[in-house]
Amino acid sequence: MDRLLIISNRLPVSVKKGDDGITIHQSVGGLATGMKTFYKKLDSTWIGWPGIDQQELNSEDNKYIHDQLEKERCEPLYINKRDLDLYYNGFSNKTIWPLFHYFPQYTDYHEEYWQAYQRVNELFAEKVLSIIKEDDFIWIHDYHLLLLPKLIRDSFPDTTIGFFNHIPFPSYELFRLLPWREEILEGMLGADLIGFHIYDYERHFNSCVRRLLGYDYSLNRINTGDRIIKVDNFPMGIDYDRFYQASLEIGSIKEEHKSRLQKDIETFFRTTSQRKLILSIDRLDYTKGISNRLYAFQKFLEKYPEYHDKVTLILLAVPSRSKVEQYQIMKKEVDELVGHINGKWGNVRWTPVWYFYRSLPFDDLVILYYYSDIGLVTPVRDGMNLVAKEFIATKTTGKGVLILSEMAGAAKEMSEAIVINPNNIEGIANAIGMALKMKVEDQIARNRKIQERLKRYNVERWSNEFLNSMKGVRTLQKRFLAKKITEETEQKIRSEYIKSGKNILFLDYNGTLVSTRDKSEYSPPDKELYEILDKLARDNRNEVVLISSRDRKTLDRWFGDKEYILFAEHGMWEKKKNGSWIKLNNQLRSAWKKIIRPVLELYVDRTPGSFIEEKSFSLAWHYEKTDPDYGAQRAFELKDELTERIINLDLQVMEGKKVIEIKNLGVNKGTAGSKKIGGDQYDFILAIGDDWTDEYLFEELPDNAHTINVGLKYSRAKYYCESHRDVRELLKNMCETEP
Repeated sequence: MDRLLIISNRLPVSVKKGDDGITIHQSVGGLATGMKTFYKKLDSTWIGWPGIDQQELNSEDNKYIHDQLEKERCEPLYINKRDLDLYYNGFSNKTIWPLFHYFPQYTDYHEEYWQAYQRVNELFAEKVLSIIKEDDFIWIHDYHLLLLPKLIRDSFPDTTIGFFNHIPFPSYELFRLLPWREEILEGMLGADLIGFHIYDYERHFNSCVRRLLGYDYSLNRINTGDRIIKVDNFPMGIDYDRFYQASLEIGSIKEEHKSRLQKDIETFFRTTSQRKLILSIDRLDYTKGISNRLYAFQKFLEKYPEYHDKVTLILLAVPSRSKVEQYQIMKKEVDELVGHINGKWGNVRWTPVWYFYRSLPFDDLVILYYYSDIGLVTPVRDGMNLVAKEFIATKTTGKGVLILSEMAGAAKEMSEAIVINPNNIEGIANAIGMALKMKVEDQIARNRKIQERLKRYNVERWSNEFLNSMKGVRTLQKRFLAKKITEETEQKIRSEYIKSGKNILFLDYNGTLVSTRDKSEYSPPDKELYEILDKLARDNRNEVVLISSRDRKTLDRWFGDKEYILFAEHGMWEKKKNGSWIKLNNQLRSAWKKIIRPVLELYVDRTPGSFIEEKSFSLAWHYEKTDPDYGAQRAFELKDELTERIINLDLQVMEGKKVIEIKNLGVNKGTAGSKKIGGDQYDFILAIGDDWTDEYLFEELPDNAHTINVGLKYSRAKYYCESHRDVRELLKNMCETEP
């Protein structure tokens, strides 16, 4: 693939300056750890904050850092201390983090935070744009940079951008609390591909986009009118082989080469053959459920006294955001809980909780995984949680039990674990008891299934699938871009129009000649539209045909005195210039309405904002004014119910833009257009429409017809334009063309 630019808040390595000078070491975190080796296999550059203020550096420091980071294929972005504090500790971790993890009570909505967040995202955009090349792929990571996709898109519209969100995406009811909710969504929609860990987050995002921005989605694609954006879930994996192989090596380490940690743990096991270790590893964060975990362990000790002196909980809490008040409060609570448990149940021979408040290097982490009998992973909300996967990867013998919160994204892939509700203290305590009693053969059977899955879908496959999806989106965008009406195409249409002697123009109304975004029930024509259509109609070469789903009375009121040919109700009625309305199919009946209307009325009663429109030979249930998700759900149910009801009634159910219409079979815009052309020979045929009811017309017209769909979507039309304004501009240009 072409060059890949990876962009995240932090680089995979961090820079520090101390008494010994500049040091560069591996950053802590799932993203940095997971992609450490993978990104170097590609032609890639990683852009992010290096972890140090540039004001602390002199020219020699800068040169040394630049040279070292260049070897790591990293490009540093320096952020001043004030902006970093407001953007990172402020908006990212006091606004986005708590809200997205379902802690609205901890969420701060400060304008100062938001402004700094915008500034830093703009700083990232400037950095990217200073090094971007034409065919680069851009992969942006996580909630710190939600505005970045659009900022890059605005300045570099043809690049391919992917965005992956590593934390949960909340439901609409929570997300709507953000004062800057539309800006956040628009920022994310600058990407071509938006990824989440699991389908639940994808679903929430799509719902927020539809409710707040009005864009519909189908088959995991969002159509914004000028672009197709793919939204999908990609559960992040781990470097499985690295953990598995490191675990294999532990058993063969000679005594003189064992670390202090390994010796201490082996001493613990030698005191009695029945000793068991429960491992809890997390950042000290309120989303991780550490307090609940300790309360559950306390409950376990109360309920299962037979395990006193035999079971120890290793609690490794990695310091995190220590400047944030909620984290300080939580640290105090955890310290007190550990002290209480050890003080109440501990003795000279046994400490119930081994508490470590620090990070550990990889080798020590693997030792803890290797020797622990139970992995206790109980976040109250977590995007994925890679600790659960790492724990299972180190179980080379297959022995060990994972207790996993159903609120972690990893639970979707690891159902063989003991899955618990992290708020059920009694349930967690019982799960610990169940894990300690589980037979070895059951442990192995469960773990082998998970291991096979984790080995197949490792971090490299996760990355490759995301990047391959980005390539797929690029291909998809190019395919649609190739169909977009260009100046060259428009010039060709006008050229043919100039040379022609007999023309027919089929024009849909709503969404084609006027906007439907305001959700009004009727959108009457304005002065500009009348002028365009009148000028086209005065040209003796032209037949202007308005072919609409609107009823006869409405079209008569708007265009009855005009020199146009009118088709109402999808072509059921025709009115020629200065003529009367003629029914095109004398076999049409309307008695069926008595059967269908009560069904529609029931759905009107059940769906606030919906209404029924009655036409001569059809009924339409409109839901454009309803709650978007609720209306779509009711429309699906109604369509399903109507499909059963219309059997043997010679009816069809048509689904348009926020409308379900029931009408007689055999009548549509295609049959009306075909009948209008008949045996006449037209030199120039133009048809423009905006929804799937117009697809019948596009399909029936001869191959030499110029067919244009309004909006970016799958269509039988040869071309598409973005909006009704583009349609008007095309028609105005044709009016000004002299034959």
